[in-house]
Amino acid sequence: MCDARLFAPQFAAFSGARTVIAAPISAFQTMRELAADVLNSLPARFALAGLSMGGIVAMEMVRQSPERVAGLALLDTNPLAESDAVKARRGPQIEAVKSGNLRQVMREEMKPNYLTDGPNQGAILDICMAMAADLGDEVFINQSKALMTRPDQSETLKSFAKPALSLCGEDDTLCPVSRHELMRDLLPDSDLEIVRNAGHLPTLEQPEATNAALSRWLERL
Repeated sequence: MCDARLFAPQFAAFSGARTVIAAPISAFQTMRELAADVLNSLPARFALAGLSMGGIVAMEMVRQSPERVAGLALLDTNPLAESDAVKARRGPQIEAVKSGNLRQVMREEMKPNYLTDGPNQGAILDICMAMAADLGDEVFINQSKALMTRPDQSETLKSFAKPALSLCGEDDTLCPVSRHELMRDLLPDSDLEIVRNAGHLPTLEQPEATNAALSRWLERL
């Protein structure tokens, strides 16, 4: 439930020298369709970065068109299929959203403990709620169903031999450091970057450290 505002500091840092594109991932209910839709909107070759669900879509894009991806940055994400425990929570959430309770569901899901403690926590949570409200009920339902049925992408990562980055906030409880160590180990040419004083959204929580890591990755392409 995020849009380009998730990457506002990265647009500010990189758009002066590079073409930076933020693609919506909202119109379909499977990862396969979401990835194909993004691929249809992009140049023939590009560097690809995704955070959380965006990282899951990015891995499916690599599976579909690895020759088009010059490098891959996976931020605060998960290469594995969704666990049964998480799947079981999605049905009631979808029904609650259908009943008009999107804000309540988002308040419960985007808990402050998804972000590390810090002076900007409240402002970042406000941005998260604004993005979710603007995207609306249908996008929540589409994205929830796509996450429920996503495939394991371990083999996709094993076969991607171009420069890659596995990055996460040190305090991320949703996609912890262990997941990023796994992705680092799966990817043949990958660096691991752990961002201190950040949780699940280091692009907003610690933009300077995140931008520095992205710069190092881009220099390797």
